[in-house]
Amino acid sequence: MGQSKTPLLDQVRIPADLRKLQPGQLRQFADELRQETIDAVSVTGGHLGAGLGVVELTVAIHYVFNTPDDRLIWDVGHQCYPHKIVTGRRDRIRTLRMGGGLSGFTKRSESEYDPFGAAHSSTSISAGLGMAVARDKAGKKNHVIAVIGDGAMSAGMAYEAMNNAGALGSRLVVILNDNDMSIAPPVGALSGYLSRLISSKQYRGLREVGKHVAEHLPRPLQKAARRAEEYARGMVTGGTLFEELGFYYVGPIDGHNLDHLLPILENVRDDPAGGPVLIHAVTQKGKGYAPAEASADKLHAVTKFDVITGTQAKPKANAPSYTRVFADALVKEAERDEKVLAITAAMPSGTGLDVFEKAFPERTFDVAIAEQHAVTFAAGLAAEGYKPFCAIYSTFLQRGYDQVVHDVCIQNLPVRFAIDRAGLVGADGATHAGSFDLAYLCCLPNMVVMAAADEVELMDMTATAAAYDSGPIAFRYPRGEGVGMEMPERGRVLPIGKGRIVREGSKVAILSLGTRLAESLKAAEDLAARGLSTTVADARFAKPLDGDLIRKLATEHDVLVTIEEGSVGGFGSHVLHFLATEGLLDQGCKVRPMVLPDRFQDQDSPQKQYDEAGLNAPHIVDTVLKALGIHESAAAPVRA
Repeated sequence: MGQSKTPLLDQVRIPADLRKLQPGQLRQFADELRQETIDAVSVTGGHLGAGLGVVELTVAIHYVFNTPDDRLIWDVGHQCYPHKIVTGRRDRIRTLRMGGGLSGFTKRSESEYDPFGAAHSSTSISAGLGMAVARDKAGKKNHVIAVIGDGAMSAGMAYEAMNNAGALGSRLVVILNDNDMSIAPPVGALSGYLSRLISSKQYRGLREVGKHVAEHLPRPLQKAARRAEEYARGMVTGGTLFEELGFYYVGPIDGHNLDHLLPILENVRDDPAGGPVLIHAVTQKGKGYAPAEASADKLHAVTKFDVITGTQAKPKANAPSYTRVFADALVKEAERDEKVLAITAAMPSGTGLDVFEKAFPERTFDVAIAEQHAVTFAAGLAAEGYKPFCAIYSTFLQRGYDQVVHDVCIQNLPVRFAIDRAGLVGADGATHAGSFDLAYLCCLPNMVVMAAADEVELMDMTATAAAYDSGPIAFRYPRGEGVGMEMPERGRVLPIGKGRIVREGSKVAILSLGTRLAESLKAAEDLAARGLSTTVADARFAKPLDGDLIRKLATEHDVLVTIEEGSVGGFGSHVLHFLATEGLLDQGCKVRPMVLPDRFQDQDSPQKQYDEAGLNAPHIVDTVLKALGIHESAAAPVRA
């Protein structure tokens, strides 16, 4: 047996084991933890750079604080892989993001060391404050620590929480993980020394003495003394904004230097005065892995890769991704119309707008993690005659929903919503699945909602949105590759609210919205082989509905199945409402809506997710057969 490459890590199953090590051993332990993270993600794929950047923070926090009694919240959670390794999950770390495996984010049901689940950003301070106030009300003494990145700190919710925390005064530790140098100046030995000094009990005790002395001074001198102390520290260390919000600011410090981190965290832990504290740690995303350090995005999200070279194993695509098709289509529209603008909320590559930005940098706006602002910013542009395309993942658009209602729809402003990652998303699981946009958009007056069945329709819908000036319009499309269509030079403008018949039949009708069209055609072939002549229609529009098409399908067929990759309350519900109000449900046609199941689906391969959801061709066939009273199973077993 060869000697283990991770002798210290092998001794640690949970943080209590980590706390048995000597401080002088922690540097080696952190190096072993970093290597284990790299090795694990090379097998599973996932988020790499963020986790590598917080290895030392992870070690220091678990070493100094008594987790899980002390609550540790990781904002977003894509940096939590090292945390998972040291909290009893090392033996499962190579199941990350797989069916039945560990989540790629923190998850309450997975471990007591994950006190709050997160996959969207900027929630940690709010949740942490809630836990801190609950602790105070229960008379407990545990600590609450929230680790939030500088990107997540760009969202307004973080400042709302800090403002509330400063007013309440509960003991809360916020660690700002600044990995983009967007806030901090360069850090070194002097700033590290100053940070240790101002976080110490001696300094804070002296500060309290100064306050008591100042109380006996005339009021103008009291205010002057307080301001002088605040701004003196602010000039030396930065952090005046956080002080104004009521936080005691410590930093900036080198987030990879354990000799700095440990005493500062110990000072904060042992401070009897309490109150909210913000520790500003500067880190490097991808730290300690040369391919990540050299990469423009620090290997933020990766597929399986070679550890030595960093080369990712990316299978050759059979068709362009929907995201790229949208990006190229939007560039073509912008070439013809100078009023076309693009907006992203910190996801330029995820939404394809990095492609648009290269062509039109002055017409591209990245507003940071601020979906609410993105929507209303787009509304302001639309109010002045521009054509803003707001490209946001379906799951993230939920964060801007109030603005969609009040600032866009009520005013009937022509904002274009390009909704990426609509439907199931495989390894990213429930938190990133775009399950609800059809339900939450189709109920809004003035809104037009489209769903692309293939990459050509996505081009058409991009062109349609560019041409539509009568109000807000949205189009949804999935994660992953297209179906392999021959691509036109430019998309066509579609007639609003009109679908199309793809296959003619007489007995059964399948009305598909969006991505399930290919499976609907497969089901039609199977049904035809059973002697059931089947029509397949592509709805294209969830709102306004194509009433003529729906009426034709319902009156000329014995069964009408609607299918969509969305939750109950979406397209199928609106079709049923139309049929009921038109009196068409009374004429003998059996209508069966097929939607995503009424539960949050865990991560898995896309094929298995669709099987679990019951939205593949065999499930469509089964739905038809049951509606006709034919008791014959065509589908593989659907998991409960």
